[in-house]
Amino acid sequence: MEENVNIAEGPQRPEIITTNTDTSPPRGNPFPIVGIGASAGGLEAFTELLSALPLDTGMSFVLVQHLDPVHESLLPELLAAHSRMPVLTVHDGMEVEPNCVYVIPPNTSMELVDGSLGLVAREQGVHLPIDIFFRSLAAVQGSRAIGVVLSGNASDGSVGVRDIKAECGITFAQNEVTARFGGMPRNAVATGAVDYVLTPAEIARELAALAKHPFLIPSRPGDAQSETLPEGETALRRIFTLLHKTTRVDFSRYKPTTVRRRIGRRMMVHRIDTLGEYTHYVEHHPAELQELYRDLLISVTSFFRDPEAFEALMQLIVSALTSGGNTEEPVRVWVPGCATGEEVYSLAICLYEVLKDNRRPVPLQLFGTDISEVALDRARHGIYPAGVEEDITPERLRRFFTKVDSGYQINKVIRESCVFARHDVTKDPPFSKLDLVSCRNILIYLDQTAQRHVLPVFHYALKPNGLLLLGSAESTGAAADLFLPLDSPNKIYGRRGIAPRVPLDLALGGSALDTPSLLSASGSSAVELQKRFDRIIQSKYSPDAVVINAEFQILQFRGHTSEYLKPLPGQANPNVLSAARENLLLPLRRAVEEASETNAPARESGIEFQSSGQKMSITLEVTPVPGTEPGEKYFLLVFVPKVLASS
Repeated sequence: MEENVNIAEGPQRPEIITTNTDTSPPRGNPFPIVGIGASAGGLEAFTELLSALPLDTGMSFVLVQHLDPVHESLLPELLAAHSRMPVLTVHDGMEVEPNCVYVIPPNTSMELVDGSLGLVAREQGVHLPIDIFFRSLAAVQGSRAIGVVLSGNASDGSVGVRDIKAECGITFAQNEVTARFGGMPRNAVATGAVDYVLTPAEIARELAALAKHPFLIPSRPGDAQSETLPEGETALRRIFTLLHKTTRVDFSRYKPTTVRRRIGRRMMVHRIDTLGEYTHYVEHHPAELQELYRDLLISVTSFFRDPEAFEALMQLIVSALTSGGNTEEPVRVWVPGCATGEEVYSLAICLYEVLKDNRRPVPLQLFGTDISEVALDRARHGIYPAGVEEDITPERLRRFFTKVDSGYQINKVIRESCVFARHDVTKDPPFSKLDLVSCRNILIYLDQTAQRHVLPVFHYALKPNGLLLLGSAESTGAAADLFLPLDSPNKIYGRRGIAPRVPLDLALGGSALDTPSLLSASGSSAVELQKRFDRIIQSKYSPDAVVINAEFQILQFRGHTSEYLKPLPGQANPNVLSAARENLLLPLRRAVEEASETNAPARESGIEFQSSGQKMSITLEVTPVPGTEPGEKYFLLVFVPKVLASS
């Protein structure tokens, strides 16, 4: 008899309040709460920080120190001698007040719960009290959460600072040079979620300055739900224009309140009070556009988020697997807005377990996409801080992860089933023939117009019996006729069998068909451009090739390309991403984007596929070619095949 296993079960630990909804206004206390974490060398750093803090910041300070579990702590008494504020040892249910310092007691884990401090006994195993507190702080306080990581070994706090920044809070780390032990601040900074890297005394001075910022203080005193957001439509439109020019992403389609909140966070970091001043700052500091771009893309994610949804989803997939059909086809999954990859790897692990338990040795193909190259790079490496232990069972940690210096890395078997690539779901062609689309990081940030565009894209991408998984605060309301609720509490939907209605250009506002075609050029310009391509081909290749424009439209075919590109009847200038064979799609996109960004040839090697019963390997070479008009750019895509020896 087979044993029933809860495939999405997480480790037993103190419950942490989490959110995967839209970045929302603060929900806890109407004043900022500063969580300060440290381990070895923490007393010295705490002392320096507290000594430099004024009495009347209006903030609360909660110190989470790694303490000996069996000895009484003298930390409150030692710190009291250096603080202008009262220093108190926390007891369970203690209310938090401004201008006070609270210290965690030994042998406990601590959370912020509805504005008060809750204590539970320390669990066996790895103890990560800073991450536990920071995550609860982010969930309760939102943009009035502040996290500080001071001296200590290992990586406690690294997961928590990401959660705080995702909720529009502010984060600090001690300058590693000044820390007695640099592991914790170094690992926190490595997440990319730290706003300031300073000495403890400098952190204190920056906190005192932040306390005066209007976006950190409720617009209605005493109201924790009240907040002040940046105003100014003209300035906001200018920021959108600058972002679009720099990043190719149209943030005007994102929910206005979310965007303003994230911009307000950047304004706090730079101590700027008005949106007009911030717009001027952005125009003169291009690096700030990249920082704002990263802030706008931050999402709250973790391994096995919403375990009940994973459990329900796998049961539906098991049912589909056992109901017949082609058992040879791979299980194909797309996770748009995958951020740093936790959702993709979680699904891969669950599917691997399900397929193994049901003796279905079919391949897994998971595609994680995002518009943040920084996040995608982290996802591809599959390395996560030790704090992920809170979300993963010991059995899964042992089976699917390898311990490395900076935390844990997803093992090779799972990594090889996952492909990560840049993709903007609001304008780029979707994947196809998918069993599952898991979208739990996008819709909550998009306005209704964008949602009405994106949901049909998912419908088009799914197989007739495919599944759609959304986040707990999301729904198919913008396209309810396309999806059938299968499990409403867990936001799992089935694809309805109606005709797809995805725009052919897959773009919001504007069509790629409006782009001038190379073939429509006339006179000497067309002749000259033709000669440029011919010279490249004659000097470097005698290949199968295509010419595309900057919108990925195929303008010319050279040689025999049917092995690599599917015919798309009725399209004069088909999109190469729609035509590309499956294994070629992501490498092709990467190579074209690299060639476009570097203005130099790019290459993707080792792309394997089957052709006429033979195993082949392609090298794809992409060469950018300037057009005859200013700013005009084309690309020559050359396919170089190689027959692989039979095994």
